[in-house]
Amino acid sequence: MTKLKIEILPHNKNIPKYQTYGAAGMDLSAAIKEPLTLLPLERTLIPTGIKIELEHGYEAQIRPRSGLSIKHGITLVNCVGTIDEDYRGEVCVPVINLSNEAYTIEPEERIAQMVISQVEKAEIEIVNELTCTERGSGGFGSTGK
Repeated sequence: MTKLKIEILPHNKNIPKYQTYGAAGMDLSAAIKEPLTLLPLERTLIPTGIKIELEHGYEAQIRPRSGLSIKHGITLVNCVGTIDEDYRGEVCVPVINLSNEAYTIEPEERIAQMVISQVEKAEIEIVNELTCTERGSGGFGSTGK
């Protein structure tokens, strides 16, 4: 198990928390003072009121909360965000309203989840040609429905 150091900022009232024993991600809350309404297709950056320090070889992935996504169309602008191990600024969540209705984010509302993941760096090798496969360069539905 890796260690995650968390600095709680003065405008935060919630510590990230795993909601169940088997949860892969811990919930992040909106560290905002007043409700914030997002109109359809509007996006904004929501502060979480935390800074983190990851161990070497780890990243934090910021992911949408499935309930907000399916029920209200609230998801992340960049789908899954990556926080690198050397970032020390406040964790903020870029949210977007993909629904046809306005949605109001309340102070302390759980807006995203954070998953800690081990990262393996690749050794890059430049080659003249890649090995052939049956699939080849087929993509975007080329293997069927």
